[in-house]
Amino acid sequence: MLLTITNTNSPATDLGYLLHKNPSRVQSFELSFGKAHVFYPEASEDRCTVALLLDVDPVGLVRTRRGPSGEGGMLDQYVNDRPYVASSFMSVAVARVFSSALAGNSKDRPALVTVPLPLTARIAVLPCRGGEEFLRCLFEPLGYRISVEHLPLDEKFPEWGEGSYYAVEVAKEVTLQDLLTHLYVLIPVLDADKHYWVGKDEVDKLLRHGQGWLQAHPEREAIVSRYLRGFRTLTREALARLTEDDSIDLDAEQEAKEEQEQAIEAPIRLHDARLQQVATELKASGAKRVLDLGCGEGKLIRELLKDKQFEEIVGMDVSYRSLELAAERLHLDTLPPKQKERIKLMQGSLMYRDKRLSGFDAAAVVEVIEHLDEPRLAAFERVLFEFARPQTAVLTTPNAEYNVKFETLPAGQFRHRDHRFEWDREQFQKWANGIGERFGYSVDFKPVGEADQQVGAPTQMGVFRR
Repeated sequence: MLLTITNTNSPATDLGYLLHKNPSRVQSFELSFGKAHVFYPEASEDRCTVALLLDVDPVGLVRTRRGPSGEGGMLDQYVNDRPYVASSFMSVAVARVFSSALAGNSKDRPALVTVPLPLTARIAVLPCRGGEEFLRCLFEPLGYRISVEHLPLDEKFPEWGEGSYYAVEVAKEVTLQDLLTHLYVLIPVLDADKHYWVGKDEVDKLLRHGQGWLQAHPEREAIVSRYLRGFRTLTREALARLTEDDSIDLDAEQEAKEEQEQAIEAPIRLHDARLQQVATELKASGAKRVLDLGCGEGKLIRELLKDKQFEEIVGMDVSYRSLELAAERLHLDTLPPKQKERIKLMQGSLMYRDKRLSGFDAAAVVEVIEHLDEPRLAAFERVLFEFARPQTAVLTTPNAEYNVKFETLPAGQFRHRDHRFEWDREQFQKWANGIGERFGYSVDFKPVGEADQQVGAPTQMGVFRR
């Protein structure tokens, strides 16, 4: 079984310092189930690749087997796929052989540990119970570009079918520690099996290695369940401990849900009016550097790009899929260089303090807060108004009173299936004024869309200034 990791950041051979493995020699390590070999197929100033070759002994597995048999009694058989595919054996090898790098330690290059590098990992054969779609659902939300090749069971016998094996390559600017951590957790998740007994210590291990990314992953429940081999008690415990921390639910059906909301509002062209009014408020603030938090597909960014006043426009969203759509619809690959320099898209959660959000003149939060549960809303308040602290924040949310005017919206339902609440004008103003008092902002309230004398405007806006 072969795993390779390639660094293209010069000097690329710094990869050896991070891994504590010298590129000039081959090293071998005895493991309980076989041997692991580390070598470097290439090691130059511009490109360095490390290979972890795992030699699993299938006979030894059967004769000295401890713990579970594995799926279908796989580890009871002398002939099985374990020597050829990435599985929990590979995760154990990564933890043993690259233990310092996995822990984020480097004796010779300590400053490099926290530096994102252009890394590419390739797994020669990876079993995936769930197919290519599940592969993408695991890696793409973490920001990886992924290439997948479906492998036949046997090229000489095509009638046997394709099976569930893939050659996979993932690439991203990421720290080596984060890459190894993601591989360590997700490889056995894709295989949906482990070669050793899964107990309560596995919950601690998962939460330790999942810190900072697993809470906000859209496939969080599937990852936890598969990592813990489907044991319900352990899965419930892990999920309960994960949700003790504020986190955001990613919406796997975001596009369909957004279309639903826009269809309801379409007769009054509310979506366009909302974006134009937010852009007008941002321009009136004099802002040059602007955040679009929860930017989705980049529609507000496209509006702001029309005005040269905005020198830097940064869109952040927790969904990597949405960011890909934004990049596509903003035509980032073909924009003139000066235009492209004004735009930056980045993945991140509004639930966690993020230094990248500091120092901006203004922030836009368009139709976002109503997607947050109450504990998560409290976390968002601190992230934006206490830590990021822009001079101006323009925030919009639906006016629940206006819902009676939408003929296609059944009584008592929200405009969007993922809305956790929809406030009336009094509730919104009470919340916004509380924000102003706690964090030192004044608030102006403005209607968005044509206002009705009795129920107000369809959208309500708060403009926060400090």
